Amino acid sequence: MVAVATVAGVSVFVVMGRDEPGGKANAADAPPAVAEVTRGDLVRSKTIDGHFDYADRRAVKSPVEGTVTQAAEPGKTVERGQVLYKRDARPVVLLYGSTPMFRDLTVGTLGPDVQQLKRNLRDLGRGRGMPVDNKYDEATQAAVKSWQKALGVLEPTGDLGKGDLVFQPGPVRVVAADAALADQVGADKAVLTIASTKPVVRAQLDKDDQALAKAGTRVEVTLPEGTTAGGQVSGTVRAESGNGAEAPAGIQVEITLDDGAAVPDDTAGTSSVKFIQESRKGVLTVPVEAIVALREGGYGLQIVRESTTTTVRVETGMSADGRIEITGGGLAEGMKVGAAKP
Repeated sequence: MVAVATVAGVSVFVVMGRDEPGGKANAADAPPAVAEVTRGDLVRSKTIDGHFDYADRRAVKSPVEGTVTQAAEPGKTVERGQVLYKRDARPVVLLYGSTPMFRDLTVGTLGPDVQQLKRNLRDLGRGRGMPVDNKYDEATQAAVKSWQKALGVLEPTGDLGKGDLVFQPGPVRVVAADAALADQVGADKAVLTIASTKPVVRAQLDKDDQALAKAGTRVEVTLPEGTTAGGQVSGTVRAESGNGAEAPAGIQVEITLDDGAAVPDDTAGTSSVKFIQESRKGVLTVPVEAIVALREGGYGLQIVRESTTTTVRVETGMSADGRIEITGGGLAEGMKVGAAKP
């Protein structure tokens, strides 16, 4: 007799056993089909579409008002000493550091931001022999003036305005030019959006998948050319909208690929992301249809040996892809078990 029962948290069809555990049945009671006990890994997963992006998106604004005379170039990687965009024909340059450019710098200015600037000048080959300290002195001014000439600043003075530099932790990738040529910019408007140069995968989960959005959740990413790479959820990000539309509902997660993963040169393609909900390594499993609901409660298997079957009690565990984990005395890989017809 076939009935519906809940096994390992899912509703399945099971065979209602007429035998007590340990009892034997004759050929007339042979099961409709035979399956095999196998040992392997079980993985319960959810696969959704993802797309490549770059980590740590953030907006860059101009602390002073002006006109964009050279817009940022989306897709460009900008490194230390290179121009991000131009405002009023004056280059706005990327340097490395953790302290933002919050004031003008000139002779007599003291502070850690000056030391940060001088460290960058040294690494750019400017001001040879100049000490990397917190004093903006005449030597610093001379080094800056020489650098400004090389950058094409129309009136190199050796002084720096707070809108001349953008400090970031390292190289950046221009994601978007938020201000176009001739746009007016200021502190209330993004000039461009940047990100780190580290590629990530973003995927949109349903709002009920909060558990999968937890940092550290393992995933398997299928790349556009068909190869796979491991990774893990590094966090959630705000879902973006386009053309005035509302941002999609749900949870957008950012996935960091494992070190050594081969990221495609063209990141415009989509990928599939398999979220590992639960896994078991090296466990004994049978098809779900092989589970027998025992008369006295619990579950069992009909072990098939030649023309006879013996019912044994088993404990069930995780189920995935039509198979279910089993444990119990005397079970072994390769055993034949009865099963309902698929």
